[in-house]
Amino acid sequence: MALKPDKSDETRNVKHETGVLYAVIDIGGKQYRVEKGDDVIVDRLDLAEGKTMSLKPVLLGGGKSAVTAAELKGARVKARVEEHLLGKKIRVFKYKPKTTYKRTRGHRSRLSRITIQSIAAAAPKKKAEPKAEVEKPAKLEKPAKA
Repeated sequence: MALKPDKSDETRNVKHETGVLYAVIDIGGKQYRVEKGDDVIVDRLDLAEGKTMSLKPVLLGGGKSAVTAAELKGARVKARVEEHLLGKKIRVFKYKPKTTYKRTRGHRSRLSRITIQSIAAAAPKKKAEPKAEVEKPAKLEKPAKA
């Protein structure tokens, strides 16, 4: 479950040539589509509140274009753990008729709320300049043995 920011506040989003830059990140076996400034509620993380972490995106895109995993080397999503919280209370009730079998169990999921601080695409690699060709000295041929 992702909490999206107000879209009228465009200062929170990084602009890309074709639109708002977004990323799909993988946390705890689940994937989330995030933009800069988004608050996302995920399964509990082993980080203290206020700590930052760097995530590797599964997909990076903006507007109509997307970059796949093969082209994502060096791309990072930076996020900060805002708080740890408990989810809604879940009750499970088991009942079998005509017997006195009744069982009530329940739990509350342990969750963390993270805020996306930045989405950084990998810098384009500079092409290596071709090396100047160095002339090799000609090999001297040995006279054939008679």
